[in-house]
Amino acid sequence: MSILVTGTGGGAGQSILKSLQHTTERVIAADGEVLGTGLYTTGAGYVIPYANASEFVPRLLEICAAEQVKILFPGLDAELPILASHRDQFAAAGVTVVVSDERVISICDDKLLTAEFLKQHGFPHPQTWTLSDYPGDEISFPLIIKPKVGGARSKGVRLVKTSTDLSKARSELECADYVAQEMIDGPEYSCGTLTLGGRCVGAITLRRILRDGDTYKAFVERHEMLEDFVTRVANALQPFGPCNFQLRVRDDIPYLFEFNGRCSGTTYCRTLAGFNEPKMIVDHLLRHEAPSFSIKPVTILRYWKELVVENEAVTACEVSGLVQRRSAAL
Repeated sequence: MSILVTGTGGGAGQSILKSLQHTTERVIAADGEVLGTGLYTTGAGYVIPYANASEFVPRLLEICAAEQVKILFPGLDAELPILASHRDQFAAAGVTVVVSDERVISICDDKLLTAEFLKQHGFPHPQTWTLSDYPGDEISFPLIIKPKVGGARSKGVRLVKTSTDLSKARSELECADYVAQEMIDGPEYSCGTLTLGGRCVGAITLRRILRDGDTYKAFVERHEMLEDFVTRVANALQPFGPCNFQLRVRDDIPYLFEFNGRCSGTTYCRTLAGFNEPKMIVDHLLRHEAPSFSIKPVTILRYWKELVVENEAVTACEVSGLVQRRSAAL
């Protein structure tokens, strides 16, 4: 049996690969780019169509059949709605896609739907409007302007400190495509939950320092209040598998401003701290084992690690779209 991980040129996909390094199943990597790093770290790597291509799902099904894939982990946000809408097709082929249903994916992907969900269930969250609807006088500056749908690594995010900044943003952006959000001062946390069988079975909290939108330093802390909070949110949201919550704490109140229904770029950080989401999912689905973890309070400092790939391997991949030998480990 094999496990397929997509989006392995990016942080989330690579985090999944690293977390599955010691699983007994064969791990297969896939990415839309020949130079997707993860392709060169596993037993086999496949260059696949982008998620918006009509060949995306058929090609993944072909790979799953050829490699006897039983579990598929998506590593990119763009793939989630497509895979969510085709979960039954993969299931008919004997493949479990670790993705939530379309309702959950829509809520996670849309900042307004996120705010509406949190408001409906009584969870604290920043006040949020579309940029065009923001009244301009209900809260004081600063504001955070961000894309309404999608977005990653703080792309398209602006800090607005004055009414002049706000007017400029409105003149330069397509207002209906952006939200204005109350800025919450306080430490920022990235929290992960694992939901299986309709119940959140575990949570972990990481206080983090960002650089260029990515987690640069992470501090794993046992924080019962935050763990209980994200557990309650996950039980209300009902994702399948992993869910990543981003929040800030002000006056001992957690304000949730974003969540993602997938594994995170910090998934491997969590694995290093004893909370290995991908492995727990694999053990649950393939071996019917109850999730087991033991979280260690640790400090994680991230750094680059070089991967050397022979030019012949890259050239062969350009021709065939396939990497057939292991060059190095992540």
